[in-house]
Amino acid sequence: MVNLRHIASGKVREIYEVDSDRLLFVATDRISAYDVILEDVIPDKGQILTELSLHWFNLLDVDHHFLSTDLSDLDLSNEERSYYEGRSMIVTKAEVIPVECVVRGYLYGSSWREYRDGGGPTTEHLPDGLRMADQLPEPIFTPATKAVEGHDENITEQQTRDLLGNVLYDQLRATSLSIYETAAAYARERGVLLADTKFEFGMANGQLLLIDEVLTPDSSRYWPADQWTPGATVPSFDKQFVRDWLDDSGWDHTPPSPQLPHGVIEATRTKYAEAFELITGHPLI
Repeated sequence: MVNLRHIASGKVREIYEVDSDRLLFVATDRISAYDVILEDVIPDKGQILTELSLHWFNLLDVDHHFLSTDLSDLDLSNEERSYYEGRSMIVTKAEVIPVECVVRGYLYGSSWREYRDGGGPTTEHLPDGLRMADQLPEPIFTPATKAVEGHDENITEQQTRDLLGNVLYDQLRATSLSIYETAAAYARERGVLLADTKFEFGMANGQLLLIDEVLTPDSSRYWPADQWTPGATVPSFDKQFVRDWLDDSGWDHTPPSPQLPHGVIEATRTKYAEAFELITGHPLI
């Protein structure tokens, strides 16, 4: 284990304190479904998430928490260094804003189900007559509260304003929509549609920073553009193979999870790698 104080464990990441101003984020190969961390891992997933986040941090014109991937000043054994390199980043320590900043460009998933069933927080401003997988007239900002355990809870615009204040709400909304529009245009040029995504933000020295991972298949729904058909389900570059197999397995969504077949693990790794290669233009090494 790394010779640093352990701060937190997420579904994918381990977080350590480097010093009073910096954290070490380590992306593991863990995968979760239905809010349960599965017993199996997806090979190379941590590296893919890290490298894709770095790609976006370097591309986006936004203040963010990423500082370095240089681990040379950390007290690591050779074995630890071999594991952490490629899946780790040193970041600015920030006070996390307790809201998931979700942006949706297409009507799909939980938002489609909400809309179909009469509407709710994520679809309160949408017009009538939309179909599943329709591109929305314009991207929408649909915040959610950050849950320590279980699902995040979608909240209305007014609830979010009450929680954060109007000034911070407007800043998060404008920044989130701007990032989404930049990323969606970039991905579309590469044959990929960014259907929806979620961002996290924090404050450090009075400055708003984009934090955590950004625009990865774990935090975003990416579609192959040539397979998108409004009104129908769309294949995605994420863990859908895992979800589909689990849905058919009879698992009751409580730990422990059933063991994934080798083919499901490999197909999921392939989807993550394909998303990385299409978006970055570089092969996964």
